[in-house]
Amino acid sequence: MQSSKVTDMPPGANRAIWLTAFLWLAVVVVALAVRPLLPVDETRYLAVAWDMWRERHYLVPHLNGEAYSHKPPLLFWLMTAGWHVFGVNDWWPRLVAPLFGLGSLLLTLRLAERLWPGKTEIAGMAPVLLFGALFWTLFSTLTMFDMMLAFFTLAALLGLLTAQDGGYRGFVIAGVAMGFGVLAKGPAILLHVLPVALSAPWWMSEWKSGVAKGRWYAGIGLAVVIAVGLALVWAIPAGIAGGEAYRDAIFWGQSAGRMVKSFAHARPFWWYAAVLPGLVLPWLIWPPLWRAAKKMPTLVSDAGVRLCLVWFGTAFVAFSLISGKQLHYLLPEFPALALLAARLLAHDDEVECVSSAWDRWLPGGVAIVIGILLLAAPYLPLSGRSADLIGEAQSVWGVLVIAAGAMVMISRDASRSGQMARLAAISTFAVLALHLVAAPILAKRYDLAPLARYLAAAQGAGKEIAYFGKYHGQFHFLGRMARPITAIGLKPNDEAEFLNAHPNGLIASRYRTLPSEAVPVFTHVYRNYTYAVWPAAVMIDNPGLGDRR
Repeated sequence: MQSSKVTDMPPGANRAIWLTAFLWLAVVVVALAVRPLLPVDETRYLAVAWDMWRERHYLVPHLNGEAYSHKPPLLFWLMTAGWHVFGVNDWWPRLVAPLFGLGSLLLTLRLAERLWPGKTEIAGMAPVLLFGALFWTLFSTLTMFDMMLAFFTLAALLGLLTAQDGGYRGFVIAGVAMGFGVLAKGPAILLHVLPVALSAPWWMSEWKSGVAKGRWYAGIGLAVVIAVGLALVWAIPAGIAGGEAYRDAIFWGQSAGRMVKSFAHARPFWWYAAVLPGLVLPWLIWPPLWRAAKKMPTLVSDAGVRLCLVWFGTAFVAFSLISGKQLHYLLPEFPALALLAARLLAHDDEVECVSSAWDRWLPGGVAIVIGILLLAAPYLPLSGRSADLIGEAQSVWGVLVIAAGAMVMISRDASRSGQMARLAAISTFAVLALHLVAAPILAKRYDLAPLARYLAAAQGAGKEIAYFGKYHGQFHFLGRMARPITAIGLKPNDEAEFLNAHPNGLIASRYRTLPSEAVPVFTHVYRNYTYAVWPAAVMIDNPGLGDRR
């Protein structure tokens, strides 16, 4: 096999931002078009924002009429702010978190420029590497808090780098960013930022005239005070207004309480190490990155590399030791991986790396195989629920992944920039295909809007609504409901109390197998369950009808 030298540098900063912005726009538009709000997280967060909007509970978020202490209010504030501008709609609240993802791409570029001034090729590569990581691409479409946390983590780190120039302006920026991070997802941002700040004597290449150690750590103290102060501007009046239970939840439950509860041995300590390789596809199977990684020992003295190692390493170890693990907890560290990869690849170019046909064949071939498997899925010998789901899927969209893989394989452009753009397109096309393949399944099995509208109409006609089991707000925004739903089946006699108080009410319950002794007034499929709506009179005549989940 003949090899050739890589002679050109990756795309410039402007080109990288435009490329990633275009890919971001493609996945977000398709996600908004074909995917309903997903229970229970997305529907719950919009229910909180809807309650905030309807009742003007801007200080203390509420869910189904009760104070909601599980998350700080920033996401909900931003959702309702958009409604003040655009009116109440479905699309704006679903854009808030993705917009922070887009902003994170720009901040990653700026961070690369600060870490490696003069090496514009690194700034050009970092956003492409970040967005091209499959998990980041997919998460860019979801309404959750972690993209906001990633954005404020990047902003805080940029503030720390600005602080190297002397003065306290950079520390103020870092403090404000961390404060907004606390308002976005609680004190977790300190774990993403403080290890980098405290380890500056190790990663900073030199202590400049304005960065004496005493002054540096005083600046960190100032940043923490600003962050805590900014959070307390909301938390103190919210705690007073929300009452003792809410106050305890936001001051204890969002910090030490979550840490204590996390040691539930939900997943083993090695879990992140096992799943992370799949989250950074297709870069994991791109040979140029393997070759570049071999040169890591020669770059350990690089200040930017050290910063990224501390940033990623401390969070990775901390979250690995804590038993309660979720994939998205590490999302704020993905920019660190992208920056490390960009620095390695830039160094690889500096030492005249070689290019091989495997650089195209391996990632392109894997993408083609995955696309073929999607196309062939309807013909696989499956049974039961798996067969039903495959039968509902539009597997023809697997052709998008095949096209992305073929584009990589047949291209004769051996430039690093061209290869990276095409590999980022693989992740984009894969996420597009995932949404389009699953669109019929999502519409049939995950869209609760028809049921929510039915319950809202009944509520508007004066009927009281109850839900059998723990209610997560999944109907509230979708139905634009005006009053809370009563959760029953959680305490002794609460079902009888509701039925006696509201003999004309309706009760919604979820079943794996629908009861046969009565006929509900409305049914709706959700995943492999069926929701049924019963008149109170039917529940009275059939005791225990609702409690068969």
